[in-house]
Formats: sequence, structure tokens, C-alpha cells
Amino acid sequence: MPKTRSSFVCQQCGYSQVGWAGKCPNCDSWGSLVETVIEASSVRKKSGVGGKKTQPLSLPSIEVKKTSRTTTKISELDRVLGGGLVTGQVVLLAGEPGIGKSTILLQLASNLSDAKSIVLYVSGEESAQQVAIRAQRLGIKNRFLKFFEETDTDAVVESIDELISSGQPLSAIIIDSIQTMATIELSGMAGSVGQVRESAFRLVRLAKERNVPVFIVGHVTKQGSVAGPAVLMHMVDTVLWFEGDKSLTLRLLRAVKNRFGPTDEVGIFTMEDKGLVSLDAPEKIFLTSEKKSVPGSVTTSILEGTRPLLVEIQSLVVPSRLPFPKRIAQGMDPRRLELMLAVLIRRAGLPLYEYDC
Repeated sequence: MPKTRSSFVCQQCGYSQVGWAGKCPNCDSWGSLVETVIEASSVRKKSGVGGKKTQPLSLPSIEVKKTSRTTTKISELDRVLGGGLVTGQVVLLAGEPGIGKSTILLQLASNLSDAKSIVLYVSGEESAQQVAIRAQRLGIKNRFLKFFEETDTDAVVESIDELISSGQPLSAIIIDSIQTMATIELSGMAGSVGQVRESAFRLVRLAKERNVPVFIVGHVTKQGSVAGPAVLMHMVDTVLWFEGDKSLTLRLLRAVKNRFGPTDEVGIFTMEDKGLVSLDAPEKIFLTSEKKSVPGSVTTSILEGTRPLLVEIQSLVVPSRLPFPKRIAQGMDPRRLELMLAVLIRRAGLPLYEYDC
């Protein structure tokens, strides 16, 4: 029987040490060290993808295949991905709760599934009834979209292997979310650093072996970073960040990392009753409907990736009775506002130090 030992692993950065401490010495986070039991495996694992034995190759002898892309039929998502999905691509989608991650992935799954190839939607957070209610709200009635309610990573991988071995092609696999997945080979609970790392490794290996794109949903921490070990972002091919104000309908999708495309593109969506809709004309959101010129409002253009966007900047300046006038900025860095006001005071001679802006 293999010997067991325990160590204290930081749930934020993955740092491990023998004894407990209130503060992680690596990332300085408090209360993040959790005791984790580590089993010393008596069987040596094979190296290479899927445990296959590999041999060194010379670069000129490697056949370079042309990268083929599959459209997601969501124009703004295709823009951020670099033109569509690549075979075997692993995409990590992160964002705050309720921002629309599950919604856009359910729409994606419906678009990619047909009679020739199905999509497997694996959910560890929601039941089949809950997902069915969302699909009904979105108007999705695709019978080739298969749902799998499971949190065991090994069971998911085994089921996918059985589907493919039976001759059933898969166009995509969706995991919602990686923090709910766990393998019985590790003793840590789901969401722990070890479980997230091992589950992600097995899903990435599955995508590369079977040449099937895999979408993984990731939670975020209070600090605004992806929950789990830092190695998670290094393991995947693409990291997408979904952001927006939940009280508004506007949603932005950015690529933080992309091995198969640019990282400076941004996808713009609006949340409507039937789900997320790609916004091909962003000026409808960023500009007011009034055409006439009014004081304190100006229209300008900014460059997001390769696409110029028209935006409206509004300002209000009033006399101040305070010794230190107020400076309030929305939608921009307050320090940038301070710098712009300093330039106007110094170069344009405007007495803005007497006004609230």
C-alpha cells in the first residue's frame, strides 16, 4: 500500500509547505493554506500525450498542417477567437457570477451541434432541469445537444471516449465549471488546487488526443483573478474574460491569452430575453440618439483591436465652494482625468482648480 503524506497547499497560488501558516509566504494571501493529503503512487506514469512513448524529432521533418477553423456562428466570439475554433483548442472562459458565461456557451453548443456531430454539455453546478429551463428561455430545441450532469472527471473522460469509440463524432465539449470537477485519485475536495490542476490536465489531454475543442468555465476570486492554481491559465490555449455591469445589458468579451489568434480584439454583446446578441454596430450603445450638438458632449473614436469604435464623452463643470474641488470620473481612470485637467490648467490657461469636474 502506498504511503501517504500531507502538505499545506495555498488555494490561491499552489505554493506548498510542510507546516501550516496563516499567511502564504509566496503570494501573501491570508488563510489560504489548506492541508492536502498526497498519495505516493507506486506506479510510474508514462510520459507523453495520453501516456504514449515519444521520440525526439527534428523540426524540418515535422509536417505542418494548415490550421482549419470552425465558425461558432456567433460573430463577436469568432472575432475574439481569431476567426473561429481550432481543432483540439482548449478555451478557458472566466467572468463574474451572473455575467452570462453559461448563456453564451449554451448558445454556442446549440450552434455547433447537428445531425453529423453532437456537443456534450457537462454541468456540475446546475441540474438538468435548470439547464433545460434556460434552454427553453433561449429558444433552444436542438436534440443533438447532449447534457451530462457529472462532477467526476474520470467519468466524464470515460463517457467521451465511449461516445467517440462508438463512432459518434463530437464538435465540442463544454465543462461548467472546472471548480466543480474532481477525480477520485486525489483526496482534496472539488475546487482545491490539486483537483483543479489534475482535472484541467486530463481535459486538456483529452482535447489533444481526440482533436475536440473543449470550453472550460472558470470562477473568479474577490481580487478579480481566475480561481485555482496559476498554472491553469498556462495549460489552456485560450483565456477569455467576460465582463460587464450586470445592471446593464452591455457585455464585453476579451482574450487575455490566445495561441491561435490576437489578444487585442474585443467582442461586444447585449443581453436580451433570447440570450446574448452580437453587436455589429456598437455606436448604437455608445452614442446617444440625439444628433444635435450640445455643450459638454463630444464624439470621438477609439481603437479596440482592429476595429475603430465611436464613443461619446460627456462632461459637467460647475463652480466649487470647496478648498479642494471634486473630481469624479465614470468609465475612465480618475488619475487620467487628473492628468488631463492638469494639462488644461497649465497649457490652456483654464482655471479648473476653481471648479468641480
